[in-house]
Amino acid sequence: MAALAWLLIPLFAAIGAAIWGGWASRDRTTEDVAELAGYARFRDAMEKSRPGGGVV
Repeated sequence: MAALAWLLIPLFAAIGAAIWGGWASRDRTTEDVAELAGYARFRDAMEKSRPGGGVV
C-alpha cells in the first residue's frame, strides 16, 4: 500500500503540470486587444492640446 502511495505522487504532479501547462498556454488575444485599445485612447487624450495652451 505504501508503494501505491509513492506512485500516486508523480501521477498527481503530472496531472497538475498538465493543467498548469494548459492554463499557461491559453489564448489571451482578447485581453491584449482591449489593452491596446485603452492605450490608444490614452495616447490620443495626451496628444490633445490644453484649452489654455500653456505648459504646467
